[in-house]
Amino acid sequence: MSETDAASLDPTADNISSLIIRDSRTFISSTIEAKMAKGPGLYTEIGKRARDLLYKDHNSDQKFSITTYSPAGVAITSTGTKKGDTLLGDVAFQSKQKNVTTDFKVSTDSTVLITATVDEAAPGLKSIFSFKVPNQNSGKIELQYLHDYAGISTSMGLTQNPTVNFSGVIGTNVLAVGTDVSFDTKSGNFTKINAGLSFTKDDLIASLTLNDKGDSMIASYYHSVNPLFNTAVGVEVSHKFSSKDNTITVGTQHSLDPLTSVKARVNSAGIASALLQHQWRPKSFFTISGEVDTKSIDKSAKVGLALALKP
Repeated sequence: MSETDAASLDPTADNISSLIIRDSRTFISSTIEAKMAKGPGLYTEIGKRARDLLYKDHNSDQKFSITTYSPAGVAITSTGTKKGDTLLGDVAFQSKQKNVTTDFKVSTDSTVLITATVDEAAPGLKSIFSFKVPNQNSGKIELQYLHDYAGISTSMGLTQNPTVNFSGVIGTNVLAVGTDVSFDTKSGNFTKINAGLSFTKDDLIASLTLNDKGDSMIASYYHSVNPLFNTAVGVEVSHKFSSKDNTITVGTQHSLDPLTSVKARVNSAGIASALLQHQWRPKSFFTISGEVDTKSIDKSAKVGLALALKP
């Protein structure tokens, strides 16, 4: 057993303090590296930190996944998910050879998804090719390009009349503006027109997006309160112009210790959710989450369990 593994089993106060210091240094280091990263990133990163805080890992299903590695270095991940009375599962194989990653996933719905990713074929360029068997019209190719002042992603279906998607962001890692559009070549119509703005300053990230061809607007805010304990708060406000519906979601996260974290959120509709996540060994997590409608206490609460095991 290594010194690190032995220390993780020692519950003394000195050990706990050393774990907190070690984990804090890792977190602060990663935060500094993220701030030093150049470029605005891709469009999907606009508002991502707030979305992750408010919604990531919250679920009402039972999910189990285990990852193993073959002698040849192929990662094999088996996943099972129970949604109500329905049981879904898949087995995924991932192989990495230099800058090429190949994913092969077989699902219980009798479909096979194959994805090939070529990273850094040219500086800043990533290409992704995917298709699903037996769906002959599922083939798609995507190109992503990251630059110091731009992030571009374009994809196209490999069919006779494909849908073409383009998203682009210009700016810096402080201020960025971008758009995300999809065009159906068969009908000659734009099926998606979105636009977004992101502002990052020290310990806060604010973003504003217009979606559904301008019919809905989402404003989000993420604020790191205490990096030492990964404490942060997030707020999301959404407005739909056609129905004049407004939804406000407020959430927070906090690390109880280097291996255990909690999250909680509540929205203006009275839906409250919370989760507890524990890393009982490196890369292996146990998560329990719950959701309750505070305006209808008589309804039973939704409880979700997730267990992810990795070597």
